[in-house]
Amino acid sequence: MIKVLVVDDSALVRKLLTEELNKQKDIEVVGTAMNPYIARDKIVKLKPDVLTLDLEMPRMDGLSFLSKLMKHFPMPVVVVSSLTPKNSQNALNALRLGAVDVICKPGSAYSTQNITQDIVKAIRTAAVARFDRHPELPVKKQEVHVEQTLSVDTRLVHTTDKLIAIGSSTGGTRALEAILTQLPGNLPGIVIVQHMPPVFTKSFAERLNSICKVNVKEAEDGDHIQQGSVLIAPGNYHMLVEKSGARYYTRIKQGPPVHHQRPSVDVLFNSVAKSVGVNAMGVILTGMGADGAKGLLNMKNQGSYTIGQDEATSVVYGMPREAAKMGAVEDVLPLQNIPNAIVSHMKQKVLEPHA
Repeated sequence: MIKVLVVDDSALVRKLLTEELNKQKDIEVVGTAMNPYIARDKIVKLKPDVLTLDLEMPRMDGLSFLSKLMKHFPMPVVVVSSLTPKNSQNALNALRLGAVDVICKPGSAYSTQNITQDIVKAIRTAAVARFDRHPELPVKKQEVHVEQTLSVDTRLVHTTDKLIAIGSSTGGTRALEAILTQLPGNLPGIVIVQHMPPVFTKSFAERLNSICKVNVKEAEDGDHIQQGSVLIAPGNYHMLVEKSGARYYTRIKQGPPVHHQRPSVDVLFNSVAKSVGVNAMGVILTGMGADGAKGLLNMKNQGSYTIGQDEATSVVYGMPREAAKMGAVEDVLPLQNIPNAIVSHMKQKVLEPHA
């Protein structure tokens, strides 16, 4: 049984979450708290397995509480946040501080049923997440020192037919930041699916763009995938790669969720296998479930080079494990070695004849 403590200043939200979570056979809400001070005492008394945390609360905001909690008493936390641009920035900061996931708060554009499903899934994931697997991250752009950043042969500037596809979920925001901040600005185009709610993906892309040498943005339909660019699938939309002549473009569309996800890593990887094939490389990172495993196998079968994050550095070793089990991964690497592997492979590819 997963014991949950609900922390939110809204009595209505506390009541709603308690009622819905207690309907699950494997989840029990052992207590609620209207502010961090009450939560602190109840954590000690009730010893919950997972905390759900609002970010906007009186006396002490959720981010300040989360920072103190992770420093002195680290435990799995699922942030329940309003779906607004302002709160999306706070939510991203919460993920950087160590929150396992961020879920849209009841009362947003999502239905109560969808919210409940998302929170239940996040709580189950949080209960198995590891907290000794967070990479050290740069705080500001100027702190990413040149001597610590990988360099790449300038011949890659002229490479237009190569592409890198990355998929991630739980723990992925920090993993992606750890990778992208170490990449040079002249790599072939990169496309990414990170499981995140709408609005959050735009803020996430803007955050990465401010600290990376590559140009990062939330993908739009018809975006040209070009050297030095990173395109992140928008929340609640699938992203595919299509080829027109010698160029690759993004296709953004709805469609049913795949593995309960939209965007889905499988949808992206399958499109890359079809449109790019041997000229692509695929990377699957930390995350719960199996999204991306079959798509990565499809990429490998089409000649793409594939990497899976290892268990030791994954917050949740789900997606990479499933990919490895079905033979989709050529190299299993710790997170800190993945940037170098990406650059090394692209150097190798640029010396080969065009496929």
